[in-house]
Amino acid sequence: MSSKPFILKPGDRRPALSVIGTQVTVLASEADIQDQQITAQSGDEGTGPPPHSHDWDESFYVTKGQIEFRCGGETVMCTAGTLVHVPAGTVHAFSYGRGGGEMLEITGRRSNAVPMFTALDREIPPGPPDVAKVIQVLAEHGVKVHI
Repeated sequence: MSSKPFILKPGDRRPALSVIGTQVTVLASEADIQDQQITAQSGDEGTGPPPHSHDWDESFYVTKGQIEFRCGGETVMCTAGTLVHVPAGTVHAFSYGRGGGEMLEITGRRSNAVPMFTALDREIPPGPPDVAKVIQVLAEHGVKVHI
């Protein structure tokens, strides 16, 4: 498969996925770009995934607000303009800070991010999540939760 050039304007985007407190807008999936997926994510204060790991690299670029990242034994409150890179296999987590935040996420080769987000949107209804079901869906997409 080879990638083709494309331009995605705001009005051409698919509706955001609701992923356990985070709104995830798919900007590019594996169908659009070989070996890469790109999403825009936003969340309210205090929301975010638990510590987890997966077999693909992931980078985040904070575009608005503040987001606390935990990875590599370090916890840092990141503001707009901050880039966070998480190599494959690294246990990491994040939570949106005061007032919430927004960021771009770019994942690397072997990423299951977009299919995982799509499954979570489909299978986990809004409200308090069924934690066992969330862990099951994550595992089905190559994500290990470290609680």
